[in-house]
This record gives sequence, C-alpha cells and structure tokens, in this order.
Amino acid sequence: MDLIHQMKHNFGISDNKTGGQSSATSSATDLAKREGILEERERILAEKIRNTEESLARSEKIRKDLVDKLERVTRLSEDEAKKILLENLEKDLAGDISKKIKQADDTIKLQVDEKAKQILADAMYHGVTDVISEFTTSTFTLEDEEMKGRIIGKEGRNIKTFEQSTGVDVLMDDESPNTLTISSFDPIRREVAKVALEKLIADGRIQPQRIEEIVAKTKEDVEKIIYQAGEKLVFDAGVYNLPREIIEVLGRFKYRFSFGQNLIQHSLELVKIGVELARQIGADVNIVRLGCLLHDIGKVVSEGDEGTHVEKGVAFCKKFGIPQAVIECIAQHHEDEPFSSVESIIVATSDAISGGRPGARHENVQDYFKRLEDIEKIAASFDGVDKAFAVQAGREVRIIVVPEKISDEELPKLVHDIGEQIQREVMVPGAVKITAVREIRATESFLTSGY
Repeated sequence: MDLIHQMKHNFGISDNKTGGQSSATSSATDLAKREGILEERERILAEKIRNTEESLARSEKIRKDLVDKLERVTRLSEDEAKKILLENLEKDLAGDISKKIKQADDTIKLQVDEKAKQILADAMYHGVTDVISEFTTSTFTLEDEEMKGRIIGKEGRNIKTFEQSTGVDVLMDDESPNTLTISSFDPIRREVAKVALEKLIADGRIQPQRIEEIVAKTKEDVEKIIYQAGEKLVFDAGVYNLPREIIEVLGRFKYRFSFGQNLIQHSLELVKIGVELARQIGADVNIVRLGCLLHDIGKVVSEGDEGTHVEKGVAFCKKFGIPQAVIECIAQHHEDEPFSSVESIIVATSDAISGGRPGARHENVQDYFKRLEDIEKIAASFDGVDKAFAVQAGREVRIIVVPEKISDEELPKLVHDIGEQIQREVMVPGAVKITAVREIRATESFLTSGY
C-alpha cells in the first residue's frame, strides 16, 4: 500500500473525506485504473526479469561447455586435432562430394568411348605398313627332264644327300614333271635348301660332295643374313644393347610367317602401335617397346619342344636377364595369365590390332572351317552340352548346357575338361576362352476366363 500512497501523493490525491461525494468517487475510479496499470507493469517486468535470468543460465551453460571443449582440445596433439577436424569436415561435405563424383562419373562415361577410339585410331595410324601378307615359295620349275634327273642322281643318291644335308623333303609330282617342291616345318632349313638348290642348278656340278659343300656354305651365308636381319630389326624398333644371342634369334623372324604374316613386319608394326598407345595414355614406353619386340620370340626359339611359344619365349628371355615387367608382357600377350600392368594390356591390344586387321594374315579357308568344326564337335561331345559355338576364329567357345543334367557346381569342371581336350586335339593360335551358360526358364500357357 505504500506504493499506492506514493502514487496518490504524486497525482495530488488527498485522503481528506470532507470533499464532495462525486469528487471522491471519481478519484477512487482513477486510482483503481492506475493501480491496475501498475500491477500489469510489475507482472511484465517480473517476466522479463525471469526470462533474462533463464537466458543468463543458458549462456552460462554454453560458456561452460565451450570451456570444457577448449580444455579437451588443448590436451589433444596436433594430429588428433586435425583428425577430428577432418572427420567433421568430411561429414559436412559428404553429400557435396558424392554429388561431384556422380557428375564426374557421368561426364567420364560420355567422353571415355570417344577418347578411347581416338587413341586407338592414332596408334593404328602410326603403325600403318605397306606390307599386307607374304608367302614363302618352295616350288622350283626346272628347265627340262634332264635337270630333274641330274638332281635325283644315280639310284637317287644326289637327292638323298641333299635331303640329309638340309633336313628337308624334296617332293616331285608326276603330273608336273618339271616341278620340285621343298617341304620342311623349319623355315630356316627350307630357306637353306632353296638357296642351295638354286646354287647347284646354276653351278651345274650336281654330285654328293658338291652338294655337301654348297649346303655348308649356304648355311653360313644364311646365318649371316639372319644376324643382319636381327640387327636391322632391333635398330628399326629403337631397342639397343640387347645380347647377341637375342639379336640372332630375332633375325629368324625374317623366315618365319604366322598365317602368312611375316614376323619382322608384324613385330615392327606392333612396336609402332604399342609405343603410340603408351605415349597417349602415359604408360612406360620402354617396357612396351621391348615387350612388343620380344612378344613372339618363342616362335623361333629352337631349343626345347615342350610348351607354347609364350612359355618358350618367357623361359628364353629369363636366361638373358630381361626385366620382369617385359617378361610379364610376353607371358600375358595372349591372356594365358591375368594382366598385371597397363603395359601388358597395351602389348596384347597392339598384337590383336596387328594380327586382326584386314589382309594381315592368310589361312586356308578349308583349314579354318575344319578347326571351328573340330572345336564345336569336341565341346558338343560332352554329356550335358546342348549347343556349342566356336567364334573369333576359334579363340572363344560358347556352350549352352542342359540345366537338368549339369548343376552349377558341375559347370566349372565341365568347362575345364572341354578346354583340356581342345588343347590336346586342336591347334588354335593363342588362348581359348570357354563360356558356359546354364539357364533355367519357366513357361506357362493358360486361357483367361474371358475366352
């Protein structure tokens, strides 16, 4: 009530009851209004004070939390603080990073095909060569029957000496009396025999001793030609400081053909394509260059009859300390082993481009068809195989099995057995990939109630 008295005093209100009745009533009403206003102000003020106190309490709590965090941070090492900061940053940016990756992935998918085509086209352009196919000739047309008789000799002694000295077979066809054919699986022997026979015919002195002399001299000449061819090959390929033994073996490429494609031309073409591919994508050019040059060296290695040309090439190069990365290129160029490097993939790709381009290789059509038929027959002969298809010149076999006869667990063994039999019975260049398909289908036919 002290507050009310104070207000009365401020507003000049007297407590004297002697005033008129109406004046007293009016003053009381004003006083009640003013008192209500004051009480409302007191309530609002009290609420503000309460809110302020609550805000101060929250601020104090936040302050204490920050102080606690700061104290913890000060006890962390620099690496621990960085780790916490990066974890929090990674969480905040995870969504943005995912979005950027998705955008980049979409962009790459749009551009990668065109870029790959451009790289391959550029590489093939650098590997262009005028040589398409070459064929060795082992057929001689003689002047007359007399020369043929002199080559045969009395009781066949001349021809026997010639065959023994050269290691080839000389075939004569009665239907073509003036024709001789030299036959040998070894192209170098065939070359020696061809050159020696030309010299004998030109010399005219055809008798056993002279045959042996000329054959021996021809072998020496051919060995020199082989080494010179090897020197020229490594020089043209841009490879230096190779052991003499490797250069000599590479020179045999001069007389070696694969489906009509000369190995010197094939190897140089491979080097050009492979080097350009390596440069385009940033691979090791030196490894690719040497890998392309040596990839088929096993085809002309004479020692050892066991193993494929890939296995022979790997074993031969290991003897002379060729780098392991290059040996892996040789071992994997037909995918006999999984690829271990970008350089191995480039060598295999270059080999496929060189050997697969139109006109690069020649093969008898009948032999080609027979090989495909043999592969399909072998695959189809296994129990449970429904259909078999040989594709890509026999390098891939696709088989469809009867699901009721072959389970999923039995499928890998079936593929392995088919591959082993094909390897034993059919000569296929390179590796053979076998793909087996086991498919179960459910079909039902019925009439709807509307019919």
